[in-house]
Amino acid sequence: MATMFVTVTVADGIATVTLNNPPSNLLTTSVLKELDQAFGKLEADDAVRVIILTASGKFFSPGADIKELAELNTVHQGSELSGRGQALLNRVERFDKPVIAAINGACLGGGLELAMACHIRVAAAGILFGLPEIKLGLIPGFGGTQRLPRIIGPSKAAELILTGETVNSEEALTLGLVNRIVPPGEILLTAQKLAGMITAKGRLATQAALRAIRTGLDSPLAEGLAREAELFGELCETPDKKEGTRAFLEKRPARFS
Repeated sequence: MATMFVTVTVADGIATVTLNNPPSNLLTTSVLKELDQAFGKLEADDAVRVIILTASGKFFSPGADIKELAELNTVHQGSELSGRGQALLNRVERFDKPVIAAINGACLGGGLELAMACHIRVAAAGILFGLPEIKLGLIPGFGGTQRLPRIIGPSKAAELILTGETVNSEEALTLGLVNRIVPPGEILLTAQKLAGMITAKGRLATQAALRAIRTGLDSPLAEGLAREAELFGELCETPDKKEGTRAFLEKRPARFS
């Protein structure tokens, strides 16, 4: 599937969603709309097990188009744009299919907010991450003030948000903002290997794991534990669980259905 700003390819159960809005992959209103449409189709496609989100060119995304931001002059206009971006990123975060961000270049503002909504983040070495909205007299509006503290802790998140300063890939790894850093030429291959490891596992268990993680982040510990037990119990009745335990005992690879 190819549109003006977003390209989607599918192979072996892995969908690759590529931002293509040269020269820097700004997250314009049109790009956000196409991303929403792309993820809507992937959500309904049973052949897709894992999604890789990446970008063409030298940038992942520096975020919103400043020209569009300059035209926001009312509370309604600002809240509407923020709500539209939040809805898309919430959709990505709540996907039952794992979404891996393959961050190939500078990842700033809305671009970082988009990456943080993904379940796993792989980054190229030597690139920059940050939320510079404070330098525009704004704050992150696509969920950055909520997700960054949850990922790296409130104190460091406050520093980055309040100063607008950036960190490089190596510091992002230390902070837990990204899972891995790799040479630029290996970014997509690394994401594909991770995706392949996931597609080799049972679909139902993968979905249940993501649901349990999401419940735990959204709820008190007791509710998260109760949901985990419920999902664990449901999986005990599935053919995949029977195959997985049998394969382990028989010392052979599992063949999940």
